[in-house]
Amino acid sequence: MPLTQWGLLLFLSLLWGGSFLFIGMAVHELPPVTLVLARVGLAALALLPVVYATGLRLPSGMRAWRPFMVMAILNNIIPFLLIVRGQKEIASGLASVLNATTPLFAVIIAHLFTTDEKLTAGRLAGVLTGIAGVGILVGPEAIFGQPANLFGMMLILGAACSYGLSALWGRRFKATPPLVTSTSQLICSTAVLLPLALAIDKPWTLALPSSSAVSAVIALALLSTALAYIVFFRIMAVSGPTNTVLVTLLIPVSAIAFGTVFLHEVLLPRHVAGALVIGAALVILDGRVFSLLGRRSAPPA
Repeated sequence: MPLTQWGLLLFLSLLWGGSFLFIGMAVHELPPVTLVLARVGLAALALLPVVYATGLRLPSGMRAWRPFMVMAILNNIIPFLLIVRGQKEIASGLASVLNATTPLFAVIIAHLFTTDEKLTAGRLAGVLTGIAGVGILVGPEAIFGQPANLFGMMLILGAACSYGLSALWGRRFKATPPLVTSTSQLICSTAVLLPLALAIDKPWTLALPSSSAVSAVIALALLSTALAYIVFFRIMAVSGPTNTVLVTLLIPVSAIAFGTVFLHEVLLPRHVAGALVIGAALVILDGRVFSLLGRRSAPPA
């Protein structure tokens, strides 16, 4: 990827790294479906006027909306609900490790269903190295500190697989403006989740959430969803879906950084070691360093 795309990938990891913090602040006061509805609904409301202010237009006709509905199901509804529900069962550190398997799902799915993103030894080595780096970053106590909850683990893995499928489906939006793609999928997600929340959670019967939970939901919607998806689809349009999902390897690094800066958590040696391993994984996946070394070591013609 171009260096500008790597910069956007890092920025996206910061936006999505904060989502685990925001979800953790709100998930014990709002049920999962209502929380996810608030996330996508507020994000859609924020982006809708921006679409028209920039001269863009949303799809017209049911046929034009169908691809965005599929994207909404694979990239919003299924993974958001599974992650929120899974964080009720397992520690956030373990959740971040399992979520970081998304690139592995993505490269396998791309290998099976595409002709231009076949699995190579270098790409597989890079993904596995990145997952190992995430494991080092969060430490063994995040994984083994509490009795394993198989249900929660399967939920997060299901979310990672859904993200992998959405990366494949997202290839069709390469020519669509990222702002239109983001807004359209969020509108579709809201349309599906609204009746579900009314039927399952009955929001009018819930106690009013605290100010901190409300602030977390607003930040989750505006920063970790609305802005994040604009960046996400911009990267996907330029660099492809498999490269875009590499962001899940960086998200735990961002989460640790947020904890250190804002929650005054201690930066441990394993955090630095894990970040370095993840950096090495991204170098392997990028491939330019090895190509340069190979050209320098090649004998002159």
